[in-house]
Amino acid sequence: MALSTRERRLRIKRRIRNKISGTTQIPRLSVFRSNKEIYAQIIDDLSGKTLCAASSIKIEKKGLTKTDLSKKVGLAIAEVAKSQGIENVVFDRNGYLYHGRVKAVAEAAREGGIKF
Repeated sequence: MALSTRERRLRIKRRIRNKISGTTQIPRLSVFRSNKEIYAQIIDDLSGKTLCAASSIKIEKKGLTKTDLSKKVGLAIAEVAKSQGIENVVFDRNGYLYHGRVKAVAEAAREGGIKF
């Protein structure tokens, strides 16, 4: 029987999370994508705390595509992370394909100065 899209993503997510984990020195940059918005947060998995976050909710959406919004979220998370002294992260695509909006967040975060 074929898996639903959600079940498939969650299965891939579990497989990814078995391999990567955020530490205090190198936290995890996790991306969540909904139909309308996109969210990014930097997480220290050892203490279970979100160190910083950014989302497309607070960004003016007038005349922007979802991919353009994703780029702004990537730059925003990089700016917040740099202000907190975070330079290196591991990227968690959260079971989504590295394509489109997820890729836009990652590339914009790299442009903003985060290394992964």
